[in-house]
Amino acid sequence: MRADEEEYRQFVGARLEQLRRTAYLLCRDWHTADDLVSITFGKLYRHWRRVRAAENIDAYVRGVLTNAWLDERRRPWRREWSVDEVPEDVDPNPSEPTLADREMLLDLLGQLPARRRAVVVLRFYCDLSVEETAGILGISTGTVKSQAARGLDALRALATNPAGRPRGEWA
Repeated sequence: MRADEEEYRQFVGARLEQLRRTAYLLCRDWHTADDLVSITFGKLYRHWRRVRAAENIDAYVRGVLTNAWLDERRRPWRREWSVDEVPEDVDPNPSEPTLADREMLLDLLGQLPARRRAVVVLRFYCDLSVEETAGILGISTGTVKSQAARGLDALRALATNPAGRPRGEWA
């Protein structure tokens, strides 16, 4: 039993930041990302013997994380959107040239529907195959391909005309 706990602790220590970043890309909120990672690690701890027997533990863990996020999205209080947010002052000469691009990408990702965003994040940020993404989300490979293509098309369209379409039209 002690060896199982030590193995679990080493796994969590090695994957914590990576899962936290993945969770942030899904939900776009660091506090919610921390909650999702906590939920994921709690589920893993309860079933660690079965988890470590999985063929690809990382894929299994990403699946648990993604499903935890999708479950959270279904909760009624997660459907509220704040619109009275005051933007922070933007430095016209940022020290890191990719900061603006990163923020724009996060904003654009936030405009995609939840399932499509999950496909885009798993396929292109986590660099998973179509088959791995389909397995994690429980959908067909054809659905992954079409959702990824539509997601990229929507991101391109939003990047060229961000005010053009309201949030719900990309579903």
